[in-house]
Amino acid sequence: MFTGLVMSLGEVSKIDLRDESAVITITSSTIASQVKIGDSIAVNGVCLTATSVSQDSFTADVMVQTLRMSSLGGLGKSSQVNLELAAKVSDRLGGHIVQGHVDGVGKVALRKAGDKWEQMDITVPAHLMKYIQNQGSICIDGVSLTVGSLDDEKNQITLWLIPETLAKTNLSTKKIDDQVNIEVDVLAKYVERLAERKVLDNE
Repeated sequence: MFTGLVMSLGEVSKIDLRDESAVITITSSTIASQVKIGDSIAVNGVCLTATSVSQDSFTADVMVQTLRMSSLGGLGKSSQVNLELAAKVSDRLGGHIVQGHVDGVGKVALRKAGDKWEQMDITVPAHLMKYIQNQGSICIDGVSLTVGSLDDEKNQITLWLIPETLAKTNLSTKKIDDQVNIEVDVLAKYVERLAERKVLDNE
């Protein structure tokens, strides 16, 4: 489990693409110094497992399903990625409950700077909009954010990014039409599943 509070920015130093998988090496001395083989790490919001660790980098296998369901397939050498280690039971849950299981890929539709914030509009896959609530939580590239507003007709959400978020994550580098990983609030999916089962049980 993660919180969506990015701990470090990493850099892709190598990608070995295979037929149905990839091996990705990420440089980050901050994270590598705290990781051991088998640990879970959220990379742009995708939960991966460290398969090897050096002094300043770690390696993880990325399966074909993950490449298809997330934006990791579009990473290249020198790409910046948001990194977070799995939460400890004793940690404060400063963001929200994030599983690292990407629900879909969205696109940046708008960036607009303000005095103390920046507006970012994201186009979301239509089937995910039902899980998103105004002022609710959403995870974008592994960053826990609050939905400022939503537009169901355009399948878009508006986010307000503070300077701290821009300084500590790769969201500051996103351009129009760039892809981002989206994980909606898991509680909404549980509620939907319970409602579906209740209907079936009553038939």
